[in-house]
Amino acid sequence: MRQAAPNLVEASSAGSHPAGKINPVVASAMQEVGCDLSKHHSKSLAELPAGKYDYVVTMGCGDECPFIPADRHIDWNIPDPKDLPLDEVRPIRDLIKAQVEELVGTIRKDHA
Repeated sequence: MRQAAPNLVEASSAGSHPAGKINPVVASAMQEVGCDLSKHHSKSLAELPAGKYDYVVTMGCGDECPFIPADRHIDWNIPDPKDLPLDEVRPIRDLIKAQVEELVGTIRKDHA
């Protein structure tokens, strides 16, 4: 999201069960498309800034996701790349990119 719409949104990322480090296979897949995750770390939801968000996107947890206050909640049914080889992570990366691009279009329309 930061690459797709740097002047449109302020994006945060966190998980309900963070590993404490970025998955190296995911980092490799992202590096292939010019996204350097070497200075990032996995974060807990508790590390997100408090408050209400415009959009909260969850990835495949549906009703089991912890509640985060937001104007819009969106759940993307995205497979977890944990323990997957690079050739299986790439399609997940590309799916997320497509979903992000669609969301950017929606945000632009909502704020036009």
